[in-house]
Amino acid sequence: MKIVFLDSTVLPEHLPIPRPNFAHQWIEFEHTSSEQVLERAADADIVVTSKVVFSREIMAQLPKLKLIALTATGTDNIDKEAAKEFGIAVKNVAGYSSIAVPEHVLGLIFSLKHSLHLWYKDQLQGKWTESKQFCYFDYPVTDVRGSILGVFGKGSLGSEVGRLATALGMQVLYAEHKNATQCRDGYTPFYDVLAQADILTLHCPLTPDTQCLINSETLSHCKKGALLINTGRGPLIDEQAVVDALKSGQLGGVAIDVLGKEPPAKDNPLIVAAQTLPNIIITPHIAWASDQAVEILVDKVRSNLEEFVRTGK
Repeated sequence: MKIVFLDSTVLPEHLPIPRPNFAHQWIEFEHTSSEQVLERAADADIVVTSKVVFSREIMAQLPKLKLIALTATGTDNIDKEAAKEFGIAVKNVAGYSSIAVPEHVLGLIFSLKHSLHLWYKDQLQGKWTESKQFCYFDYPVTDVRGSILGVFGKGSLGSEVGRLATALGMQVLYAEHKNATQCRDGYTPFYDVLAQADILTLHCPLTPDTQCLINSETLSHCKKGALLINTGRGPLIDEQAVVDALKSGQLGGVAIDVLGKEPPAKDNPLIVAAQTLPNIIITPHIAWASDQAVEILVDKVRSNLEEFVRTGK
């Protein structure tokens, strides 16, 4: 059984995928461009990948391929209908970051509320050493406790963020779908959440209905100075609209772990704005990647490989 891992650097070097317990040949590449996919996967029985795109055209030219094993939850890079037609199984992993992502969200909230990123930047330039007092007050510091947190998406991640926020003394509102005609128990109407929340955090799936969920229109309904956190999917927000809201003061701060295109272009509006605006924090799609989460992920990938060889599913 030949296994080809097409983009091994999506995982940290010190936490590789444990080799499966069946006879196999394992080949891996740090990165694979779209032009290299066919050559590298040509005689593979199993392909392991995170983000490499497998279109109908590509899969039609890989008659030996039996399984695409993803090292991620998302399957957007796979034409799943074509895979089914060609008899190629697709197995992803889920649930591995249920602790890491919510903790990252809370870290971003504290960073924005306490201006931690700005105090840190100051120390790189020796600003404290030049102070005439034991402290200085250049940036806002406000309590997290007592804030109203609007959570968009009540799955495992959104629910855990809400649980942690409640433990910290925050009031949590779960937003109903934007165009819902009725509001379910345990939810608050979409626009009411926008109007009331001091902090918005996005955990909903990316669908046609949630594409650019946060845009100039929805931002206009937010409480002035609200904070926005996105560790969900980049296209949940209109990036330029968010920058405009920051510049106008409609948003008081933004912390982003995901962007519409990754890695982002140098002219991405949020990347550009972060060079001059103090109230932007950007992390490089790393919220999921605690060591503990990655250990769970790689074990699940191995289990997926072994289960497929054992059962054909």
